[in-house]
Amino acid sequence: MAAETLTSRVLVKTKDPGIYKRGSRYVVVYRDASGRQRKEAARTLAEARTIRANRLSAVARGEHHETSTVLFRDYARAWVKTYTGRTSRGLLEETRADYEKRLEADAIPFLGAMRMSAIQPRHVRDFVAHVAGRGVSRGTVRLALAPVKALFAQAVEDGAILRNPAASVRVVVEREEFDADGNASDERVKALTEDELAGLLAESPERWRTFYTFLTETGLRIGEAIELRWRDVDLGRRRLRVERQFYKGSVRRPKSRYGVRDVPLTETMAQALWPLHARRRSDDALVFTAERGGRIEQSNLMSRVLKPAAKAAGISGEVGHHTLRHLAGSRWFAAGWNAKQVQLALGHHSAAFTLAVYVHALDDELPEPVAAPVRGNKGATEATETGRNDEAAEVLERAV
Repeated sequence: MAAETLTSRVLVKTKDPGIYKRGSRYVVVYRDASGRQRKEAARTLAEARTIRANRLSAVARGEHHETSTVLFRDYARAWVKTYTGRTSRGLLEETRADYEKRLEADAIPFLGAMRMSAIQPRHVRDFVAHVAGRGVSRGTVRLALAPVKALFAQAVEDGAILRNPAASVRVVVEREEFDADGNASDERVKALTEDELAGLLAESPERWRTFYTFLTETGLRIGEAIELRWRDVDLGRRRLRVERQFYKGSVRRPKSRYGVRDVPLTETMAQALWPLHARRRSDDALVFTAERGGRIEQSNLMSRVLKPAAKAAGISGEVGHHTLRHLAGSRWFAAGWNAKQVQLALGHHSAAFTLAVYVHALDDELPEPVAAPVRGNKGATEATETGRNDEAAEVLERAV
C-alpha cells in the first residue's frame, strides 16, 4: 500500500511538454509572468492540454492571475457582506439577505469545501441538478443559482479566478410548484376553468369573493393586490395603476420595470368596488384589508380561505393566488387580445414570454388562408396605403 501511494505521487512525463501524469490524473506545469512555477491538476489529458494552452496564452497577454486557493465557502461569506450589485440601481438589502440565506442553505453545503479556482462548469451544473433533485420548482432553482452566478462574475472581475464557471449554466427543470405564499413561476400554472372558478367563489366566504374576482379580472400579483391603495384606482375611468407590491415584509416596486402599469377594470368590477370606496378612510387607505382592517397576510389567507374553498369545490391539483392571475391572462387571450396587450396588462418582461406561458390558451385550429387578389403593383400599393390609413384612424380613435 505504501509503495502504491508513493508511486501515485510521482510525476511521470507524457509526450506533451509541461504535462505530467500522477497516478490516474494529470498535472500541468507552467511558469507565470514573474517566472514562478505553477501546477494545476486535471482529470484527463484533454483537460490538461486545455489548461496549459489557456495559461500560457494568458501569460503571453499579460492577463494571468495567480489562481485562488480560497475555498468557496470563505469567499461566498465575505462576498455577500459587501456585494453592491451589478447595475446602477444597486442591491436591495432584502435581496442581499435572500442571497445570504440561499448561499448558506444550498451552495455552501454543496460547493463550500472546493477551491474557487477548481470549480468547473460541470460542478455548477451538478449543483443545479442537486437543487432540482429535491423536487422544487424551476423558480426555486433559479433563485438558488442567482447568487452563485453573481459571485463568480465578481470573482472574475476581481482577478480571484480566471473564468466564470457559472456563465453558461442554465436551469432546466420540468416540475413547477407553489411556494408558501401561493406564488409560482408564470411558466407552468394550473389553468382554472370558469366552472371551477364559480365553484371556488361559491365556497369562499362572502367577504373574500370580491377580492378573488378582482384577481381573476385584473391579473395582479398577490403582493400587488394587497398593497393597492385607493389613490391608485380611478373608478370613473375604470383604470388602476400598479406601482408597488408588498414583498417579504416591505413595500417595494413591482418585480421589474415592466411591472409598473395601468390595468383596465370591467364595468362590473368597478361597480363591485364602489361600496368599498364609499367606506374608505382616505385615498391612502388599502383597497383590500384583512378581517380586522390590517394588511392581508397572503400565506394565512391561502391556508385558511383559498385552499379550503378549492378543496370544497372539488378542484384537483394545486391552487394558489397565482392561479387566479393566470386565469386573467387566459381570459384576455380568449377575448381576442394580442400577446403585447396581455404582456402589458400582466407586467411581463416580453410578449414572447407571455406567449410561452399562455400557449395553451391559443386556438389550436389554423384559420383558412386568405388569397390576396392579384392587381399588379398599383393595386398592391393602393391596398397597402389603405391599410396604413385604416390603422392610423384606429390608433387615433383609441387615443381620443
